[in-house]
Amino acid sequence: MKQQTIILTGGGTAGHVSLNQAIIPSLLKLGYDVHYIGSEQGIEKELIGEAFPQVPFYGISSGKLRRYFSMKNFTDPFRVLAGVMQAFRIIKKVKPQVIFSKGGFVSVPVVMAAKMSGIPVVIHESDVTPGLANKIALPFSSHVFTIFEETLQHLPQEKATCTGSIIRQELFSGDKAKGLAACGFTPEKPVLLVMGGSLGSVVINEALRHNLPELLQTFQIIHLCGKGNSDKALDEMPGYKQFEYVTTELPNLLHAADFIVSRAGSNSIFEFLALHKPMLLIPLSAQKSRGDQILNANLFKKQGYAEVLEEEALTKETFIKSIHTLVSRKSEMVATMEKTQTPKTSEEMAKLILQYKK
Repeated sequence: MKQQTIILTGGGTAGHVSLNQAIIPSLLKLGYDVHYIGSEQGIEKELIGEAFPQVPFYGISSGKLRRYFSMKNFTDPFRVLAGVMQAFRIIKKVKPQVIFSKGGFVSVPVVMAAKMSGIPVVIHESDVTPGLANKIALPFSSHVFTIFEETLQHLPQEKATCTGSIIRQELFSGDKAKGLAACGFTPEKPVLLVMGGSLGSVVINEALRHNLPELLQTFQIIHLCGKGNSDKALDEMPGYKQFEYVTTELPNLLHAADFIVSRAGSNSIFEFLALHKPMLLIPLSAQKSRGDQILNANLFKKQGYAEVLEEEALTKETFIKSIHTLVSRKSEMVATMEKTQTPKTSEEMAKLILQYKK
């Protein structure tokens, strides 16, 4: 019998790739021939290629979907159109039974090409409100899965299901001792992990570095600062370890952490929740985004999983004050997190997607 095939798409940020990373091993285990369509220069090419060299990767043209005026708004539709034709040729060659889209700008031409080819599309929305790419993709899709129950009110009832979070299984196999050893830390002093998303955050980096002398009196600090954002002058500071970006080491570093400071991308915060890590969330401001991280963060705060510090209120003083509040609420937060529903496994998610195959 001919091997069945699936195409995955999604990219632009690590958040638009992480679920795909989680389900690829399950799809391979089920005997599927897995292919990936991403952007020509996106982070997804590195993430998928490094973790799954056996999965063919196709880079296509894609345009950014902007909610504001830009001259590129006049040229990017042609890039999207070129991407549609490239994706159409790939789909005709690969002949998948279904396409799964995690969103991001690159997914739009793929979803459109799938509709032209008569291939069913399943999309996934991980924020409280649908992103622009998924809003465009929705009419071309067979079904959409969400993480938040609240998202369902923004979607057609007949084609939307809330699955809850899906967590990469390798995160649960992280080793605290290995994480501490990778940083040269000891088990006697608590560890604060600070990260600003896959691309890093200048404002979070600055807030942390302004407070380093005081924070190092209490914590050992792991700093995921983003590519090109390391400060070599701090490399020799005892108790401080900076990484521009990590992939395979992340599970160990997360297990080593006692507290986490982060942006509020939904994939990341659900991973912290699954590992019962008290978190201080500093969401992207409404001026820098559509406000999805603000909604994510405030919902987590309301449910007792996180402290929130709005970016507009972020200063040297508010940063350290919020961390002290986080530490004081550790026991309460962990107890609340322990009562949450067990995340779906990647195997369960893969089977949900495959029920829509052609």
